[in-house]
Amino acid sequence: MGNDFLQELFSLEGRVALVTGASSGIGRELAVALARAGAQVALSGRSAERLAETQQLIAESGGISASFAADLGDLDAIPGLVAGTVARFGGLDILINCAGMNRRQPITEVTPATYTEIMDANLRSAYFLSQAAHPHLAARGGKVINIGSLTTGFGIGNLSVYGLTKSAMGQLTRTMAVEWASQNIQVNCICPGWIATPLTAPLWADEHRRGWILGRVPAGRPGKPEDLVGMAIYLASRAGDFTTGQTIYVDGGFMAGGQW
Repeated sequence: MGNDFLQELFSLEGRVALVTGASSGIGRELAVALARAGAQVALSGRSAERLAETQQLIAESGGISASFAADLGDLDAIPGLVAGTVARFGGLDILINCAGMNRRQPITEVTPATYTEIMDANLRSAYFLSQAAHPHLAARGGKVINIGSLTTGFGIGNLSVYGLTKSAMGQLTRTMAVEWASQNIQVNCICPGWIATPLTAPLWADEHRRGWILGRVPAGRPGKPEDLVGMAIYLASRAGDFTTGQTIYVDGGFMAGGQW
C-alpha cells in the first residue's frame, strides 16, 4: 500500500517534459530522471551528438525521448522547439529551463558582446521559451522548473553577468508563479550548489578554489547532478501541486551559513 501511494504521488506517467540543456551535466541527469519516473521527454541542446547520448541513456532505462538540437540564444529557434515537442508527444506538461553558459571574468573585462551572449543564453531564452510553452502548460495544468544557482542569492566575484541572469531567474520564477497560478501552473526554481560536472571540472581541479568551496559547504563534499533529482521529481509531480514561486537551494548547506 505504501509503495503504491508513493508511486502515484511522484509518478510522471502520461506527462510530457521538455528539458533544455539536456546534452550534459545537470540537464542530462534531470532528463533521464524524468524519463525513469514515467515522462516522455523532449531533449534540447546545442549538440545533436551529445543529445543522442542522453537519448541512449533514456532508452537504456526503458524511457521514451526525442531530441531537438537548437541554440536557444536565437529566439527564432523557440517556436519550432515547442511545436516539435507538442507534435511528437501530443502536448506539454513540464518545462525545465536548464540551458545556460558562463564565463568567469572581472566586471572590468566584460565586453558588451559577452554580456549579451550570456544574458541571451541564460535568461532571455528561458523567458521566451516559457512564454511560448505557456498555452500548452495552461491547457493541461503544468509545471515550470527554472534552474538557478548559488548566485541567485549569493555574490561571487568574476561571475557578474552569470549572477545577474541567475538572480533574475529567481525573480522571474516568482512573477511567473503569481501570473500563472490561476491556470494551475506551478513555477519554482532549483538552485544547485557546487556541483561536479564536466563543465565545472576546471573549477574542481583548482586546489585553491576546491579548498575554499569544501571549507564552506557543511556537507563537506561536492554536489552531484543526481543530488538534484529528488527535488525535480517532487516539483514536477502531483506532490508539488501546492508549491509555487519558491527558490529552493540544493547545496549541502552552503546558503545556511558556516561555523567559526
